[in-house]
Amino acid sequence: MGQVNEIAFQNQASTIESITLRIGPLSGVESQLLKQAFPFVAAQTIAEDAELIIEELPVVIVCKQCGSRSNVVPNKLICSQCGDYHTQLISGDEMLLASVELIRSEPGKDGSLEEVNHV
Repeated sequence: MGQVNEIAFQNQASTIESITLRIGPLSGVESQLLKQAFPFVAAQTIAEDAELIIEELPVVIVCKQCGSRSNVVPNKLICSQCGDYHTQLISGDEMLLASVELIRSEPGKDGSLEEVNHV
């Protein structure tokens, strides 16, 4: 939440509409648990009414033997082309803040406040 709060502060946001995270299955983060915990973490913050959007990332490897890239299941990091187990993880272990949609209030021409969306 620290990074989200910093983005909101830098952009003079009044509200955060949504937070999008990209999470790989090898990140150590349980997406469902994070979604359940989010309302408690966001309570009484600028993100209190925000929607948490989680995009699941695939596990991607590159084979050191044949050079092929493969999407694989988390517990089977074997090349889908040649079957070799000498592979390198390319993605699937990350948790990234992909976007924050926020609203900031700006004075209009008549002095009233207009809401402007920023991504």
